[in-house]
Amino acid sequence: MASQTQGIQQLLAAEKRAAEKLLKQKRKARRLKQAKEEAQDEIERYKQDREKQFREFEAKHMGSREDVAARIEADTRQKVEEMNRAVNVNKESVIQQILELVFDIKPDLHKNYRTV
Repeated sequence: MASQTQGIQQLLAAEKRAAEKLLKQKRKARRLKQAKEEAQDEIERYKQDREKQFREFEAKHMGSREDVAARIEADTRQKVEEMNRAVNVNKESVIQQILELVFDIKPDLHKNYRTV
């Protein structure tokens, strides 16, 4: 009978050690999961902070996207106006040159033409 009691005691002790080991593994897994979540949150905060810094840098050095678009639009309008002025200034002389080339006809025989 004493050997049975001793066997039961050993069995209970082994069961208790197994339960403690299992509990230890669960705690470790929970700590790992918590550490992963904290790291993910920290990464997200860092990412948001860097994006905010980038937007501030961009606004400081380049201006906002609307400002850039407005500058491009203004430059385009200015260049188109300059081209229109150049066309108006040179229009008459170009038309005159074309008309001179069209109406200045010099009848000559072609150099390959042979008279027999």
